[in-house]
Amino acid sequence: MFVLTAILQAVSGLGLIFLVLLHSGKGGGLSDMFGGGVGAQTAGSTVVEQNLDRITIVTALVFVFTTVGLSLQF
Repeated sequence: MFVLTAILQAVSGLGLIFLVLLHSGKGGGLSDMFGGGVGAQTAGSTVVEQNLDRITIVTALVFVFTTVGLSLQF
């Protein structure tokens, strides 16, 4: 059981890193100071972004539950 939980922990951790990097920036960075974020402000939230948010939340929940599960096994 420990090995299965550890593998699920590693896969969800790597998946979470990948999914967070796929998100677009929300602004407020250095590029916005020089006018680079003008086009990003006009873009609305698309279905793809909403689905990416949902998948990221589910992956984060799996990561949290496997973390708690691993901590309770010891």
